[in-house]
Amino acid sequence: MAKGSTTPWSYILIRLLFKFVLKIFYGTIVVENADLIPKTGQPCIVCANHPNSLTDALLLVTSMPSKTRNMLRLTAKSTQFGHRTFTSWLIESAGTVPIKRRKDYNDSEVDNSQAMDKLMDALELGDAVCLFPEGASRYHPTIAPLKTGVARIVSDVLSRNRDDPNFSVSILTCSITYMHRQHFRSDVLVTFNPPMTLTPKDNPELLAPVQYDEIRALTTRMQQQISSRTIDSPSWEFVRSAKMATRMYAPLGTLMSLGEYVRITRTFVEAFKASDDTQKSKRIVEDQSIDFTKEDIELNQLRRDLKYYQDRLVHWGIKDDRIARPLSLGTIIMRMIIRLTWFICLFTISLPGLVLWTPVFITTFIAVRNFKRTGPVWDTFDEIAQYKLVYGLFSGLSVWAACILLTLPSAAFTTFLVPAMMWMTLRWTEDAISAFRAFMALARLLCVGKKTLNEIRVTRRDLHSRLMNLAVGTLGLPDDPEKFFVERGGKQKGRVRSTWDSGAKYFSVRRRRKRDWNETLRLYDQVDYPEDDG
Repeated sequence: MAKGSTTPWSYILIRLLFKFVLKIFYGTIVVENADLIPKTGQPCIVCANHPNSLTDALLLVTSMPSKTRNMLRLTAKSTQFGHRTFTSWLIESAGTVPIKRRKDYNDSEVDNSQAMDKLMDALELGDAVCLFPEGASRYHPTIAPLKTGVARIVSDVLSRNRDDPNFSVSILTCSITYMHRQHFRSDVLVTFNPPMTLTPKDNPELLAPVQYDEIRALTTRMQQQISSRTIDSPSWEFVRSAKMATRMYAPLGTLMSLGEYVRITRTFVEAFKASDDTQKSKRIVEDQSIDFTKEDIELNQLRRDLKYYQDRLVHWGIKDDRIARPLSLGTIIMRMIIRLTWFICLFTISLPGLVLWTPVFITTFIAVRNFKRTGPVWDTFDEIAQYKLVYGLFSGLSVWAACILLTLPSAAFTTFLVPAMMWMTLRWTEDAISAFRAFMALARLLCVGKKTLNEIRVTRRDLHSRLMNLAVGTLGLPDDPEKFFVERGGKQKGRVRSTWDSGAKYFSVRRRRKRDWNETLRLYDQVDYPEDDG
């Protein structure tokens, strides 16, 4: 069995550095099924959806346990090489293989034979290589049709080793789901799927000369695996409505993991897709016979009603939880006082640390603002997180270095104090903003007239009844999600299980206690997406 390539020191440095940076930028990174990753020495191609540019690759590098795989050889578009920039240095130092794309060469023919040879050589050494078969990063909720490059590499490397009875290559698909990919302190789910292990003996259909149908069939299996563990939606409207459905089905505070939240949301998205009258109308135009059932009509109406209900909540600035669980006037006022007091206390103790964070926030804000102006939403929003990571890293290191230089007599102390202070400030600021969001939601509740609130509650009762019929009767979801997820047990990352655990972990240095996986570090609930789908 091959032993794999030696890990370069630059790769180790990059992995440690960005593991730290990613854990600061994203509130919670949940990795599922890491035990399925083939060990070092087993040739492996890691394939994932590609919604977030360079951040996707960094996330995969840091999500793979170093004890399981010593390194992941990356690929990137050739236009990112050869520049005097940090991003270019980062890509080249990690042993990344450049891939030429036709769109970067005026749609003319490109020659990637050398790149393919390098990738096959790496596989024969027992390395893992990373490829994004969509071909390009894109800010869109739909996974693009996968290109056949991965399947062709598998066919070529199997053909080159057809006389080796012990040779095998695995395709490890991975599904990446960002709650809000470009927003600070949002959450990420990385799910590894069962690997497909292929050998010359067991898969002779992939040996040269190979039929295109076999290449296409393998690519289709990969797309099905990746799509099955993430939210693959035809539009942002479907995602928004499905998240609203999930919030109503499993109310605020339900103790479920990020993986469970994503899978329930995906279940609603798939139901909406199956009944989508727009897509079915397109098929009718294409002369495909489609039957519109009563269930289709009801599901489409439910999706539209969920959108209307969400629009009303956004208009008034209130939460579904406060509609589902009404509070008395006295309780609202008491909670407002508590939330505001808590916000003032936390914000006050955060002020010294926020002075250190201010240059970081200003630098990243200016960089992202200027970058957004370079193109439309669909062509720029997938790189915002990358810009925030890189500019945040440099500005943060600059602040740290400046503090050390300004306190040279006690630099040994400052070296550790400044990062600790910045981290605790971030934690306190998260709690402060969460308290202020809750205060504002309660304040807005007082601004909504009693008649309007009653109308919204009547709308919600009807929606909830129809939604539970769909969830339990049609989709087979548990009829009591709050009880179901508590009984499943297990410690869920980013969640707490009991009253004592909740109190003890509220001030956790590692992460804050979240009640909603949709949270970001913002003064309002992030429920909308850019309208320009590209």
